[in-house]
Amino acid sequence: MTLPELEILKTSRTIAVVGLSSNRFRPSYEVSEYMQRAGYRIIPVNPNEREVLGEKAYARLEEIPEPVDCVNIFRRPEFVPELVESAIRIGARSIWMQLDVSHEDAARKAREAGLLVVENRCLLIEHRRYQCELG
Repeated sequence: MTLPELEILKTSRTIAVVGLSSNRFRPSYEVSEYMQRAGYRIIPVNPNEREVLGEKAYARLEEIPEPVDCVNIFRRPEFVPELVESAIRIGARSIWMQLDVSHEDAARKAREAGLLVVENRCLLIEHRRYQCELG
């Protein structure tokens, strides 16, 4: 059985990053810039941004006009349930909660809706870990 981390990394091309900041010193920027260089399409989701990493930013997941494979969450755990609801509504295939972000009930709801779920893991670290398997 494939780990959800590896499955998400292998099958995702478009990643909506909730909480992505244009501040180069924020983890959300570093992780997203790395993933963009690795060939993933990054879509910023932050009502306080207009554009990040050369991509138009959206205030909410529901505003994104194209399919999203993975929703990468850089928000505090109390915001996760609402974001999972949005991810389910837009038809995302997975939820990735960054380091120090987890929410048991929301994760269960996402899994019940058929989404792959990763909690409390860094997308950049996991991508580096599985690089040989990703090709």
